[in-house]
Amino acid sequence: MSGACGNCFETGPNLLRLEQALALVNDRFAPVTGEERVALADSAGRVLACDLHAVAPLPGFDNSAMDGYALRHDDLPGPLPLAGQVAAGHAAPPVPPGHAVRILTGAMLPPGLDSVAIQEEVHLLPDGRVALPPDLPLGANCRRAGQDVAVGTLLLPAGRTLRPADIALAAAQGWDSLPVRRPLRVALFSTGDELREPGQEAAPPAIHDSNRYLLRALLARQGCAVTNLGILADDGGLIRRVLAEAAENHDLVLTSGGMSVGDADHVRPAVEALGELSFWKLAIKPGKPLALGRIGGSVFCGLPGNPSAVLVTFLLVARPLIQRLSGALVESPPRFPVRAGFAHVKKAGRREFLPVRLGQGADGSAIALPLTGMFTGMVHADGLLELAEELEHLATGDVAPLLPLT
Repeated sequence: MSGACGNCFETGPNLLRLEQALALVNDRFAPVTGEERVALADSAGRVLACDLHAVAPLPGFDNSAMDGYALRHDDLPGPLPLAGQVAAGHAAPPVPPGHAVRILTGAMLPPGLDSVAIQEEVHLLPDGRVALPPDLPLGANCRRAGQDVAVGTLLLPAGRTLRPADIALAAAQGWDSLPVRRPLRVALFSTGDELREPGQEAAPPAIHDSNRYLLRALLARQGCAVTNLGILADDGGLIRRVLAEAAENHDLVLTSGGMSVGDADHVRPAVEALGELSFWKLAIKPGKPLALGRIGGSVFCGLPGNPSAVLVTFLLVARPLIQRLSGALVESPPRFPVRAGFAHVKKAGRREFLPVRLGQGADGSAIALPLTGMFTGMVHADGLLELAEELEHLATGDVAPLLPLT
């Protein structure tokens, strides 16, 4: 992190708006270096390292979009004698003037033929000729070479996180491998003497560690290479040693909780002793101060301890940070307007995100219905209803943005 940030957001009445936090992430962090070439079949979810331009037109040749009969439009209304058949993968034979040809979907159009009548609209006559629809438009059911993609077209920009359709497009160009950014290396751990691994007994006052498993699943969706460092005891020396070691060979160290000033909160002083740390008091709910810093060449990110706040702050801030560090294009979550099926009161000054499920109103339109429960609210939610900072009262029927949970 560069600039005179220090602990400028740690104290004081002002809260940092979400847009300000995202601007700071973009300004203070740069993508990590490192590229590799991977097989096309292994490239889904990876971040493209450079722009890809089309080296071949798509379609690569004029072809039929339907099973039917290809002809010259000038030969209408017909009927026309047949001059054979052409199927996909076979060379198109020359067709004499005044003739049609049986053609199958994807087959190359013979030279000079410019329209295709679908088979359902054609009648075979006893003399072997075909009766064609006289009102067939010129170019009907034909796909022209380069109609979808022309040579030189920018197909996929650098920084794009590759999706299945992108892989199909690359395959259509004939590429069997792609240049991608190396995966972001993330070290993940939990702290607390009260935490137990799932599968271990957790009699009160112990609890099972859930946040680390939530974060591991979220990181997997981002294509990160995660090192699970497990649960660390409330031991300042241990935490400091693990942080120092993790920072040596990871791009990002991520944790949740343990960032307060209590006697058992050792993460904060350990990060401050090894590097630098800033607290951003975000004007969002849920979401207590978010800690960002550096330990050597590694970025540190400390999320709140509440599971709901972990999910919200990861989606809104940590995910854009990871996209930035990964060299990916930072994508804003999509927002869709939806009517609230409930009323809600909130304090002005903070943007609130409520877990909701989608139901159906009396008129058949979608409505947002409230959910409660720290864990069940996350599990059953279709999305987060976003309530603006200045809003104090949400009435039933009001429209608000919905962020899908994907």
